[in-house]
Amino acid sequence: MTTTSSVTAATSTASTSAQTQLSTNFDTFLKLLTTQLQNQDPTAPMDSTEFTQQLVAFSQVEQQISTNQNLETLISLGQSQSSNLAMSYLGKNVVLTDGSAVLTDGSASWTYGLDNDASTTTLTVTNSSGKSVYTATGETSAGTHSLDWDGKDNLGNQLADGTYKLTVTSVASDGSAVTTSVASKGLVSGIDLTGTDPQLVIGTTEVPLSSATFVTD
Repeated sequence: MTTTSSVTAATSTASTSAQTQLSTNFDTFLKLLTTQLQNQDPTAPMDSTEFTQQLVAFSQVEQQISTNQNLETLISLGQSQSSNLAMSYLGKNVVLTDGSAVLTDGSASWTYGLDNDASTTTLTVTNSSGKSVYTATGETSAGTHSLDWDGKDNLGNQLADGTYKLTVTSVASDGSAVTTSVASKGLVSGIDLTGTDPQLVIGTTEVPLSSATFVTD
């Protein structure tokens, strides 16, 4: 929350400074214009084209600053709404449908679905760096299945708690790909608002708010 507030405050300060500078420059311009008009040669009046162009330029800059300020307000409102939404997830189970799940105390679970029967199904678990750490043969019948993983790689090494992702690859008997889906569930124990986007704390790991598709009690 602190970081977001600091960024918003800094941007707002910059806009206020720009508006102040524009007002100062415009006042100076008007004083110079008035002085020039008062002291011009009546027989050879000054061309007003340049003054008009400068007035238009000031107007365009003022409109741009106003637009930026409105955008800052919209961004701030969006961040506030995201924070409020994230807080409403506290203490509830969320369903993640991007394939990720949180390994906590050596345990992570997924459900995966096959739209049609498959000839082969391969389950691949990758770590946060995208490296494959575990592979297994999955179910081949159409429907919903589950994978309960103990957090060990294929060599039997216990992996650290964190976020892991399951990818399901199924192939039909004719060689065509079978459509699959993956989901997992985790209890939100905290909310991290220090960054630009709220993060849901599940176990000892944080996942983006955007990863949560459903919320259950």
